Amino acid sequence: MADFIEVSVEAGVATMLLNRPPMNALCIQMQQEIAAAAKELGSRKDVGAVVLYGGPKLFAAGADVKEMAGMTYQDMVRASVGLQDAFTAVARIPQPTIAAVTGYALGGGCELAMCCDLRIAADDAQLGQPEILLGIIPGAGGTQRLPRLVGPSRAKEIVLTGRFVRADEALAIGLVNTVVPSADTFMAAQELAARLAAGPALALRAAKESIDRGIETDLETGLAIERQHFAALFATDDRQVGMDSFIASGPGKAEFTGN
Repeated sequence: MADFIEVSVEAGVATMLLNRPPMNALCIQMQQEIAAAAKELGSRKDVGAVVLYGGPKLFAAGADVKEMAGMTYQDMVRASVGLQDAFTAVARIPQPTIAAVTGYALGGGCELAMCCDLRIAADDAQLGQPEILLGIIPGAGGTQRLPRLVGPSRAKEIVLTGRFVRADEALAIGLVNTVVPSADTFMAAQELAARLAAGPALALRAAKESIDRGIETDLETGLAIERQHFAALFATDDRQVGMDSFIASGPGKAEFTGN
């Protein structure tokens, strides 16, 4: 039984709730629970999309600084592996993932949100990588995922200054996908997740893997990855359903089975 992560599934949409009040500080135990929940949800056939949510007040204000303050170099060599592994487990969930960002998503909170495929932010949300203000750097992917989202120059400015990024700027630079009124954040994420969960599950997974794997390699290799997935989908039931529906009724009317 997890202490800090609550998982629920309804109509194909899973919610992973971060629940460590008051700030959802990402302690080692919480990291381990995130990894376990991510692996469980990724293997479930009844899950078509996943929403990560920290509650109505905030997403996660960062790592547990009190826990880290007493660590030695040797301690952190070991702990940093678990930290990155936990967040990578979220990034490797094969289904589409959406972070519903309220309040603060700072440090590890921002890094966790960036592990998701999409980010919906409250209009009063603030994101950032303020680790430099503690005399350290991001250690859960911030120096790697942030430049892939917003470009290296802007990522350096955010990381080197440690400043907070407001929701409107986060939208403008591509750090988040959508900004909504704060009270609507979770509902907007749930609605998008439900739409994705009703889609062709194998095609969604193939699209996600093609992008994730392709962006890490050269264009020629990325095109080969895409081509393999594209051809493989012609063996799925949903490909036939989608094309038959398009011919009969036009786009957007198919009722996919997930097979």
